[in-house]
Amino acid sequence: MSSATASELNLHLADADATDALGAALAAARAGAAAPVLYAHLHGDLGAGKSTLARALLRALGVQGAIRSPTYTLVERYPLSDGGEAWHLDLYRIGDAGELEFLGLDGGEATLWLIEWPERGRGWLPAADLRIDLAVDGAGRSARVSAASAAGRAWLAAVAQSRDTGAFAADS
Repeated sequence: MSSATASELNLHLADADATDALGAALAAARAGAAAPVLYAHLHGDLGAGKSTLARALLRALGVQGAIRSPTYTLVERYPLSDGGEAWHLDLYRIGDAGELEFLGLDGGEATLWLIEWPERGRGWLPAADLRIDLAVDGAGRSARVSAASAAGRAWLAAVAQSRDTGAFAADS
């Protein structure tokens, strides 16, 4: 059962498998957004599962080999099986949003941006299509996926329609 509106989906992720299932659902629904480039901003405290979710999404999009957290490199780039490229950013370690100017984030090749700690790049980053808020919730995690654009609403609607309802539970 889904706890969803046209622009928000609230979920309980009981374990790592449920987080992986959400990543796979986001990957599978990505085409439903019908946008050439999508931006997902991942919010949450340290240990909330942002990198785990990004890794699951990238794996479901066909990324082979190691999927490294960009904690120290700030950005990792991954070729996707559909010919696009995903950029996974972790901005936790930047001191000022202006530092992004030196990362070469022109975005020409990127068709998917997964951005952890996007608030640290405010003013320099593209606006989110989806905002994903993760938090520790008992032994699991809570996830609130909010659409922030027309493409985000289409992406979220595709997730809500196609996801395996047994993989994660909706918050009430």
